[in-house]
Amino acid sequence: MKSNKIYAFAAAIAMSVSLASCDGEKDLIIIEGKLPIKTSVLYMVGDATPVGWNIDNPLPMEAGADDPLVFAWEGSLFAGELKLCVTTGSWDAGFIRPTYNGAEIGRETVSDAEFVMSAGDPDNKWKVTEPGIYRLVFNLREWTMSSVFVGEASAPEIEPIEADAFYLVGDATPNGWAIDAPNECRKESKYIFIYEGELKPGEMKACTSTGSWDVSFVRPASDGCAIGKNGAEADGFVYTASPDHKWRVTDHGEYRLTFDLEHWKIQAEFIKEIVVEKNPIETETLFMIGDATPNGWSMDNATEFTVDPSDSFIFTWEGDLVTGTFKACTERDGTFSCPFIRPESPDCEISSAGVAAPGFVYTTSPDDQWRVTEAGHYRLTFNLRDWTISAEMTGDKPDLPDTPDDPADAIEAETVYLIGDATPNGWSMDNATEMSATSDRYVFVWEGVLTTGELKACTERDGTFSCPFLRPVTDGCSISRNGVADPALVFTAGDPDNKWRVADAGRYRLTFNLSLRTINAEYLD
Repeated sequence: MKSNKIYAFAAAIAMSVSLASCDGEKDLIIIEGKLPIKTSVLYMVGDATPVGWNIDNPLPMEAGADDPLVFAWEGSLFAGELKLCVTTGSWDAGFIRPTYNGAEIGRETVSDAEFVMSAGDPDNKWKVTEPGIYRLVFNLREWTMSSVFVGEASAPEIEPIEADAFYLVGDATPNGWAIDAPNECRKESKYIFIYEGELKPGEMKACTSTGSWDVSFVRPASDGCAIGKNGAEADGFVYTASPDHKWRVTDHGEYRLTFDLEHWKIQAEFIKEIVVEKNPIETETLFMIGDATPNGWSMDNATEFTVDPSDSFIFTWEGDLVTGTFKACTERDGTFSCPFIRPESPDCEISSAGVAAPGFVYTTSPDDQWRVTEAGHYRLTFNLRDWTISAEMTGDKPDLPDTPDDPADAIEAETVYLIGDATPNGWSMDNATEMSATSDRYVFVWEGVLTTGELKACTERDGTFSCPFLRPVTDGCSISRNGVADPALVFTAGDPDNKWRVADAGRYRLTFNLSLRTINAEYLD
């Protein structure tokens, strides 16, 4: 059973310290009751902020003159994520977070929205949806935050970048993400640097020094700006520490990239295509992992394929897949650093129509995966000689338990509880989230915020965790903005410990019907 992931500070915390400086920071003390968070400093950190994820030097907010526990800040934010802290230098301390992951900060004004304070998982963060100038106010007395979109962010001032050397780094480049040994460009003149060589599908950015990620990088103004056979999608770039935007190379080939550090321009020329020789992949075993597979992301329990006795390069597997993603590997490598068999393009779909594109690659990066869009019973076949995959849905959906015809055979319960890191009270059985009974004795309803993560349900608060649980038919069954991938549920104890997986954080209405043995999930906001 997973460790208890209660919001350690959200339900009961106060700071009994007054921090005059970083050197005077003291340990957080947990006190019963949601008392004011007493601190003299408050910081923001995240790729939405000007300082990025630099926990050693986060962005300070200003305490109010009328109330020192009300902190405000006004300035430019990028599209990205952020959270707040009262200490520097440690990711293990408590952070001020939204009540659910991905709570939006954007053009629409937010007034007195509640926040929580917790250490560890779930690592909820605010999501800035649009770059601009914002005014943020955090009230540590009332545990609320407000945001106002003040106006459009001004364009960065372009000043010539003086550099003796210039480098490319990223999984699209020959040296990958080795910041100590990035790919050096040729200096053509004072401000012009040129790279000529191979680029693979993947991501990259550029820098003027080696050995550190805590510097400004040359990057596109918008994340994922494409570089391919048609050149660069946009010719401008920025020079900043955050947000961590990167170019995305779409076509494998030989390129000539020209960087103009005086005018902040990039020119990309596709010289020729590079065809990778696909030699047969020799292996005795093949496995797959992912939230679409029966055993999820567990490398130790990765789902194994069966080799064809008449052809050692053909591997097949047949079973139930749920909506989600997966990739394949030739060994159960607990470090996850091994090469993976992946689709040639990200999120290649697998559905009742088969696989959208049969080709695959065998590489450590980028981390592309197949995406199963329809849950069902599938037969997957990998041909490691030709580097192809086929997918055939052999059943409309996973085998479901029979629906009881007589209510007397339905699941009898006076209460139903939710438990899991996706729920408000985490894996605490003593504090499992109680659902509400309805006029129908078999129908229970709960409405509230779910974070990304897992959940299951039970009919008693059994501290031994040996009781039967309400679970999906297949592990990892998705709950998202589109509802629940498969409404059927089972009521079982022991293994397999199937759980629903919340893909989109937000406010939901969950309905369990214990007579029909179904779950309905409605995304509210």
